[in-house]
Amino acid sequence: MSLLNDILEFNKTFTEQKEYERYQTSKFPDKKMAILSCMDTRLVELLPHSMNMRNGDVKIIKSAGALVTHPFGSIMRSLLVAVYELNADEVCVIGHHDCGMSKISSESMLNRIRERGIPEERIETLKYSGVDFDQWFKSFDSVEASVKDSVEVIKHHPLFPENVPVHGLVIDPETGKLDLVVNGYNN
Repeated sequence: MSLLNDILEFNKTFTEQKEYERYQTSKFPDKKMAILSCMDTRLVELLPHSMNMRNGDVKIIKSAGALVTHPFGSIMRSLLVAVYELNADEVCVIGHHDCGMSKISSESMLNRIRERGIPEERIETLKYSGVDFDQWFKSFDSVEASVKDSVEVIKHHPLFPENVPVHGLVIDPETGKLDLVVNGYNN
């Protein structure tokens, strides 16, 4: 059986037994916070539990590396929606130690893309169209510096309100320990 079939079979039982009822909440975050974190699998449950967050408490936006690589991309749009439409009054950017984004390069990504059968002419078309693969597959050496950079992009966005604090933290994916990098109340 395929993974998709496993998921659908489980979901059938989940809904028939009304297990969803324990997760019901509104679309507005109870703790009025939006969190940008990495998509790392180790953080799926660890991150909210390490912060005493439950279903319905916060909006969680996930991206590779918890990076805001473009001020007008989908990550920034999601943060603006969280603030203006969903009543988030604070934002937290949370990176983590041992992040895969600190180990990639545009060259290695493009090699893997080629290995999966994407023709060179598509890659060249994107380059010709102005895609800067070094920027798009941006990596980092220091997770703390990366978190600071994302906080700065958010805080200085022309549509982001000045009175919304943006915090920066780093989590240990083994223990859940949080280290403060930027205290948004002080900015």
